[in-house]
Amino acid sequence: MTNAPTSSARRPAAQHTLVCHPATPCVLPLQIGVDLSLAGSAAGPGLVLRYEVLGDIGRLRLPTPMPHGPADGLWQHTCFEAFVGLTGDAAYREFNFAPSGQWAAYRFSAERQRDAAAEAAQAPVSPPIELHAAADRLCLQVWLPLNALPDPTVRWDVGLTAVIETTDGQLSYWALQHPGARPDFHHRGGWQTLTGLHALLSSAPTP
Repeated sequence: MTNAPTSSARRPAAQHTLVCHPATPCVLPLQIGVDLSLAGSAAGPGLVLRYEVLGDIGRLRLPTPMPHGPADGLWQHTCFEAFVGLTGDAAYREFNFAPSGQWAAYRFSAERQRDAAAEAAQAPVSPPIELHAAADRLCLQVWLPLNALPDPTVRWDVGLTAVIETTDGQLSYWALQHPGARPDFHHRGGWQTLTGLHALLSSAPTP
């Protein structure tokens, strides 16, 4: 995996627990949490997302390590995701981070409506990903520069999610909350407004 830029001291912003959708129960007794913090670096201020899975990691099917770079379809296997939009604005951004080291960044003008023009105009995104795995713990950490995210001076709605694949090929879907009968990470009913995070980002430090 690539290493995150050398950063200044991180300031915790928010800690969240993900829950499994009841329509896709996980065969393993896992616990999944996400910590968000703000970190400055030589590349500028950024948002650190740290996904942690606790349980029998040996029974998870993890993607084969690949060269760091963009890829589509990462959600078909074990993958960690973040959705970020301005409160009151239909547009939002989606980020996928795979244990393989691959990632994806998408922009939408409304729910599930890809905005190709906005994607073509956005600054290049290549988020550094760190992966640490042990018998009972898996941690994936990623650093996103603030210029890859919506205006940090406006409050955000955020969806934090994960797709978990076990060694028998079963998929389970995890999110902050599930508003529908089937998993749907794009549904804003499953997102949260992160007031504390907004306060930190609106006063982001410089390196």
